[in-house]
Amino acid sequence: MNAGKIALMTEDAITQHIIDMLAGGHFQIADDNTFFFHDGDNKFPFATIVTKDNDFDSASQLNRPGVFRLNIGVGKETFRALFGEVPATADHAALDTLMPHPVYAKMYWVSVINPSAKTFETVKPLIAEALSLARSRKAG
Repeated sequence: MNAGKIALMTEDAITQHIIDMLAGGHFQIADDNTFFFHDGDNKFPFATIVTKDNDFDSASQLNRPGVFRLNIGVGKETFRALFGEVPATADHAALDTLMPHPVYAKMYWVSVINPSAKTFETVKPLIAEALSLARSRKAG
């Protein structure tokens, strides 16, 4: 294996994976960011792909060329299993590293910047969990 070649996921490939999971949900693009919803109410996404910094969220340095961040809202138990009760400080600009979301960690959101194909495999169950949680909130 050539260690210099890491297969990176593209925004389009990640978007397509989530769309394929949705089966009835949809996504919306606003200001080059993508928001994934489990139904048509557009109230709260279960996952997002963001492509640039803004006034309240710049820790990930998304203004770097070709950089995007996948964000996923998981359950409390999953979040704590990944990061502990009080997550350690993370380098929110690190590429290909699953970490607590720089702004929404308290709401049990996780994020990864420019995930590799290998990292994305570990993230897929988190996306499925986020979608399931969103659907169960709607049903409840």
